[in-house]
This record gives sequence, C-alpha cells and structure tokens, in this order.
Amino acid sequence: MPPSPVIPLVIRPWRASKRLRRAVVDVPTDVPSTEAIFLVLRRMRFPLIVLISIFSISVLGLSLIPGVDENGEPWRMTLFDAFYFVSYTATTIGFGEIPHAFTAAQRMWVTGTIYASVTGWAYVFGSLFALLQEPAFRKAVTLQRFRAKVKGLHEPFLLLVGYGQAGRTLATALDHEGRRIVVVDADPGRLDVLISDQLANDVPNIEGDPTNPALLGLAGLGHPMCEGVLAMTDKDEMNLAVVIAANLLRPEVPVIARCSERANVERMEDFSPDAVINPYDRYGSYLVMALQRPDTFQLHQWLLSEPGTELPPLHEELASGRWMVSADSRFGHEVAHDLRQAGMEVLEVNPEDGMPDFDAISGFIAGVESDTTNLSMAAHARLVNPDVYLAVRQKSIHTTSLLQAFEPDSVFIATDLVAFESLARLQAPTFWAFIEYVHELPNDQAVEIRDRLVRRVGDVSPIPSVLTINHYEAPAVTRWLESGHTATLRDLLRDPDDRDNKIPSFVFMLKRGKQVTYVPDLETTIKPGDQVGLLSRSRGLQQINATLHHDASLEYLCTAETVPSTWLWRKLRLLRRALRHR
Repeated sequence: MPPSPVIPLVIRPWRASKRLRRAVVDVPTDVPSTEAIFLVLRRMRFPLIVLISIFSISVLGLSLIPGVDENGEPWRMTLFDAFYFVSYTATTIGFGEIPHAFTAAQRMWVTGTIYASVTGWAYVFGSLFALLQEPAFRKAVTLQRFRAKVKGLHEPFLLLVGYGQAGRTLATALDHEGRRIVVVDADPGRLDVLISDQLANDVPNIEGDPTNPALLGLAGLGHPMCEGVLAMTDKDEMNLAVVIAANLLRPEVPVIARCSERANVERMEDFSPDAVINPYDRYGSYLVMALQRPDTFQLHQWLLSEPGTELPPLHEELASGRWMVSADSRFGHEVAHDLRQAGMEVLEVNPEDGMPDFDAISGFIAGVESDTTNLSMAAHARLVNPDVYLAVRQKSIHTTSLLQAFEPDSVFIATDLVAFESLARLQAPTFWAFIEYVHELPNDQAVEIRDRLVRRVGDVSPIPSVLTINHYEAPAVTRWLESGHTATLRDLLRDPDDRDNKIPSFVFMLKRGKQVTYVPDLETTIKPGDQVGLLSRSRGLQQINATLHHDASLEYLCTAETVPSTWLWRKLRLLRRALRHR
C-alpha cells in the first residue's frame, strides 16, 4: 500500500463573534389579548348584572310576601330560604313549595320569577356563545394555551420562525432526532400543515407577525431553555427583524437566518448571527466549484450527505465555456455574478422573450419561478444542443418526479439547500467549520483528503462526532495523561483487539484552546481539554468508545503491552514489577 499523502496543516484561530453594544432589557411578552378571562368578564359584565338583578329582586320579593303555615298562622321566608328556593327554581330543578304551601300572591311572584330567570339565563348563554365565536376571544384562548405550553418546556428547544418548505424540512429532521421546537408563522395555513404532519413531539405553534419582538418573547426567546433561533421565512425583512430581536434581546442565543438579497445579508451580518444562508449565492458558489474543482465538489457534497450515502460520481469534464442564464432577477443576477467572478462568460436573457439560441453555449441555467417553464426551456436546450450542461431550478416539491425523469446535470432547490445547511450547522457546528474549510480547498488537496478518508472509512459517508478529552467523555485517556504518560491521535485510531489494525475512523479536526487544526498529523500528542473531531463508521465509534473508557485497552494501544483488565490484577501487576526491581 502506498504511503498516505501528507496534508499540510491548516491552523485557524477560533473566531470570536462581534457583538453590538447594548443595554440589558427584559424580553417583552406583552402580546395584546393574552388573558381570556378578562375578555369574558368585560363582555359578560352586563348579562351577569341582569341575571344577578333578577335573582336579587326575586329573593327580596319572596322574602317580603307573607305566607300561611299549616296552622293558618302568617309566616315569612327568611332571606336564606328565599335564596334557596329561587336557586333551584330559577335553574329549572324544582323541588316544590317549602317549607309550607304558597299563597296565591307567592305563587304569582314565583311565576314571574321563573319567566324572568329563564329570560335572564337565555340572555347570558346567548352572549356567552356569541363571545366564544368571536375571533378575538378564540385568539386570546389560543395565546393563553400557547404561553402555558412554552412555559412548560423543561428541555432545550429551538425557536423556528417560518414553516414553509425549508422550515418544514428542518422541523421534520429535528423532530426525528428528538429535539424540541416552537414554531411561529404569519400564515395560518402553514400551521395547519404543521398539525397534519403529526410529528412525534408536541410542537407549540402560534400565528402572528414575527417582526413583533413581543411575539418572539411569548414564543420562548427569553426562555432559559431556548438554545437557538432559526429565521426561515421567505421574506428577508421578517428574517432581518428576527435577527435584530434575537441579537439585542438574547445575544448569547445562536441565530441562523435565511436571506435572498445580498444587501440584506450585509444588514443581517451587522447583528452577528451565527450564519446567514443566501441559497442563490450558495448555489452559484457550488456550481463554480463543480466546474472548476470537481474533486473538491465531490468531497464537499459527500460530507454534506446523510451517513451511509455512497461517494457520488466524479464529473471531471464539465462546461467551462460560455454560459446562458434565463431566470428571475434575484436568482439570475446572483448566479451570473458568481460565474463571472470565476472568469466565465455569461449571457443573461429575459425568459419572457421566448426561447433563446442554445447553439453556441456550454451551459444553461433555467431559473424562473415556474417549474414548467424551466423544464420546457431545459428540454429545448437539450434537443438543440445535446452536450449542453443543464442546471434547472425547482420551485415546487410536486415536480420532483418530473425532474428525476428529465435528469438534468444540476437541480437547484432553494429551500432544501437552506434546510440541509442549517441542519448540518445544528447537528455538529465544528463539523460544519470543517466543511467550510473543504469548500476552499484546491482540487489536489481535496483529492488527498478524499483518498485518505475513503481508505479509512470506505466509500460511504461517515458519521461526524466531536470528542472532548476530559473525565466525562474520555475518563481512561484523561487518567493516563494525568499519570504522566503520553498518547497520540494515532493511538486512538488503533484497534483495541489488535493495535496493528486501524479502526474505520478519520481525524478531521483538533481544537486546543482557541487554535483549530484541520486534518492534523496523527503523531500529534493529545492533551487534556483537547477536542478531537472524528469521521467514523458506526463500528469505529464502538471501538474508540472502548479505548476512551477502559484503562487496559488504552495502555495496550499506547505501549503494545497486554495488561489485566480488572483493578485487582493491575495492582498485583504493579506490585510484581516493584518486587522485581528490588
């Protein structure tokens, strides 16, 4: 086997995010109409006054009208007896005349009481049912329930603003991982989709304007368990408002935002979000990478794919001549800008002018809002110029099968690009930093890293993980280092059953303090507190776990000496060594 190629070390300082100067204020939650009880009391005040008045007059009159007992002696009801009688009579229960039979005057008064009380109850219930149907009351009840659900969260959660296609993809993936989310969206139809999706976890959701900081506060921005904010609406102004609110009210909470305008990206970056994802700009950079650095693009896309995905095929002979872009202004200008920055000749055409001339071009991008128009233009380009490189924009998920059948060279789905990149950042932020490092690699270095990675883990995408050398995650390694011994990265990658064999794991990063080294030398000595980034197969994770927690396994890997696995036999071994040296 040829020796492993040497990858130059790349050491980067850990970047500290900039923060605006700000005053500490409480996160607002004063959304109007959040207490349903106050709406009930305000709207039901007069009907209740009418009903109470009927009861009061009925009780008073019944207590003042004289009656006759069994002996013919006059008697009067006490206020309590009158109240008791009216209570069960006015509610149509009816126990009879007590404690004595009524006189005609009393029966006339009771008759009036019955009709008045029935009318009063009808008025009360009519007003109550009308109140229950009012949108303001129903919104107040919804807000009150939502507030209670958010307050009741006792585990970390993410605040997801926007449940469009990107938000839905993110929510499904996060729910599959068991992570909790709270959703805010201005479109009630999208929240209906959330309910019909039947996610495993109960997802608190609220309809409202995300530009209102109080609504974000009500949704958990100020909650101590809020671990991040995802601004995924399809409107840049809304996402910018969410970024501003999160930075000024909770600057310690990480924020990932979606944006489609270059000017808005710059506005968002002034508020130091963890990431601003412009899918149009990102797609242009990916396309340029695929054209000019195909091996880098292959490695980059492989690392971004789900674990277990086979290494994608390598396309080395891609279009590098004249390109044509037929798209709407936002997407078209962004992609054309990236292609021109890469030194390519780009012709932008108006899709409303009909079919352009495809004879003298090497690549064509169909990127209007209509999937039907994009497919028709791409099909015509393929008929006229069979060798043309075709990149097609997909707007709706309903046309997925059509694009799979057409099989263009590249498909751009803005929402998927945003969702997958956001998910990669959430799942393993350190691994995403390595992906960004790979994004900038020259083609030859990407080839070397890809080949080393394939030799280690095979041709299916590995599982990223980050190991911290401490007493909790690596107790055996920490005890070994604290006792004065040394261990290298290569030792960690040895098979605990046979140290001459390698486990399917690859070290992609070593972080020591604020210094980060990508693809470090395996002879690097490990120190307590180091963070080691690994790309592994599931079997490799199991094997390295034995090394991290078992002292005997680690000593064998570092010294090649087989040692007892139990504490007692290790102590006896040390004692025997001491006796030999006397």
